[in-house]
Order: sequence, then structure tokens, then C-alpha cells
Amino acid sequence: MSAGPDPPGQERGIYHERQRLELCAVHALNNVLQERLFTQEAADEICKRLAPDARLNPHRSVLGTGNYDVNVIMAALQSLDFAAIWWDKRRPLQQLVLSRVHGFIVNIPSNVSLGFVSLPVRRKHWIAVRQVGGVYYNLDSKLKAPACVGGEGELRAFLQVFLSQGPCEMLLVVSRAVEETGSWLNPE
Repeated sequence: MSAGPDPPGQERGIYHERQRLELCAVHALNNVLQERLFTQEAADEICKRLAPDARLNPHRSVLGTGNYDVNVIMAALQSLDFAAIWWDKRRPLQQLVLSRVHGFIVNIPSNVSLGFVSLPVRRKHWIAVRQVGGVYYNLDSKLKAPACVGGEGELRAFLQVFLSQGPCEMLLVVSRAVEETGSWLNPE
């Protein structure tokens, strides 16, 4: 007997959260980890720990809608024994040991829209990229469903497109052990 179709966002057994408010950092974390481990409330708690005496927390939107910074992502990953490593864009992507990288969280420029109207404003947006079942997927929360990137060669080309844009940053999500040994990098 068939269990029926996957719930929305869970096609092909891939966990994929869709964009809500300014929670792209929370969605990117959950998408790269492939389960709902973080919520807006959990991210807000991390913000409070990072800046306990701040009247206006510098790690999130003053409106309380999210827009979390990299410090929140790094602290969240550390709480699960992962690490986030800044990728130096001057290095060739061929130096990455992909088998040692759990996933990627990329900060990209993104158009702002109100409903169907696109505004002439660009903001930063966090997306996740991860291998599932031997295939890499773009798990951007603004997508209706995960987008297949392909194998290792396609992944490197996909990431290079983002990295060649000026205001883009990439974090490697690795285990703490991989971070400590530096085994995510091929010294070529």
C-alpha cells in the first residue's frame, strides 16, 4: 500500500522549509541539517546569549521578524557539534574535499518583493546547499521545492556562479572533528 505523496516541501524525501518572514537563516540551518532543529524562538534565544545587555540586539531585525546574522548561524551549528568555516573566495573550489563537508550555507544578494511586485532593493539572503542521496540540491527557502544541482562538478560550477558575484559569502558546514583536523581542504 502506498503512503501517498510527500507533504509539500518534502519531495523525494528531502527536507525543505519555505520562506516565512525574514527567517531565511533558520530555514537554511534546518534545510542543511535536513530536519527542523531550530525555530525563530531558538534563534532569538541565541541572539540574547550573544548580546545579553543590548537594548537593540545587533544579531537580528529590530522588528522581531528574523534577519539573523552569521553569528547566530555559527552559534546554532556549534550547539550541535558542527562548525561553520568561512570559505576564502580566492581559493579554487577544487581544493574542497566534498566528502568531508556536510553542506553549505551561502549568503547571496536577493531581490525584495511585495507580493507580485519586485522592488528595486536587494537584501542579503541565506540559502542551503546539501547532498541528499548522492545528489546535491539547492535548498533555498524561496524556492517552491528543492532544485537539483547534480554531482560534484555541477556543484562546484553552481557555487562558483554565486562566489563570482561581489557580495556573496559561503560557509562550509562541517563536523567539529573535520574543522579541527582541517580535512575539508585539499592543500594543492
